[in-house]
Amino acid sequence: MKVVRTISELRAELHGEVGFVPTMGAFHEGHLSLMRKARQISDFTVVSIFVNPLQFGDNEDLSNYPRDEAQDIQLAEEVGVNIVFAPTTEELIGINYTNVHVSQLTELWEGQFRPGHFDGVATIVCKLFNIIGECSAVFGLKDYQQCAVVRQMVKDLNLPVKLILEETVREEDGLALSSRNRYLSKSNRGVVPVLFHTLASARDQILLNRSTMVIEQVLINSRQELIDAGFNVDYFVYVDADTLRPKATHEGNGRILVAASLGGTRLIDNIEV
Repeated sequence: MKVVRTISELRAELHGEVGFVPTMGAFHEGHLSLMRKARQISDFTVVSIFVNPLQFGDNEDLSNYPRDEAQDIQLAEEVGVNIVFAPTTEELIGINYTNVHVSQLTELWEGQFRPGHFDGVATIVCKLFNIIGECSAVFGLKDYQQCAVVRQMVKDLNLPVKLILEETVREEDGLALSSRNRYLSKSNRGVVPVLFHTLASARDQILLNRSTMVIEQVLINSRQELIDAGFNVDYFVYVDADTLRPKATHEGNGRILVAASLGGTRLIDNIEV
């Protein structure tokens, strides 16, 4: 396995059918599962490690975002990755006058609570796709809205990228794996599985009831359950899986999205309905 720092080095190494996994590092089993999938569907696997400053707001945790590049490189090598692309901010961004904005999908939920976040995500992911060229890119569905934004960007800009969206990897108690989980205190770690259990319960209730009023009450009750458990809830919503607009009935594909903080650690999760 090689570690490269520049765009020219990366392009010189690329060959064959490329499987690509973009990351911000701090690898856990969720990341590794995406890398294994990329290996299965391609004959040359690239993983990027780049903590993207463009997707962090003024009051967010860019400086404290977990970083362990040496450990990440070792784990990627153990999985069988061919190239780790770990550019500096100057190499990948430089003086950046062009931003990618995906309208509509970015104006709700995370976009409302983190203004500019998805412009930062789309800009860097688009740059990475343009650097690598034709490839199969593997993303995890834990960041469901991000997946929807990237999917729309690939479609609208006719990028030669096949997206592979993999289900969320979870702990035995349902907690979605995330680099931010390491911020949870021991006591909060015991409470946090309530988040997924509430999602799963809400899904089951929606599947049993097609009434608009019942679904509305399920969402209200679920939000209150999280508040009672100690969460500060930003949103708990049932949306169309494609448009991310709120759904009132169980018709077609849906998704429940949630963002909630516990002890200062902000967690996002989702479940298919």
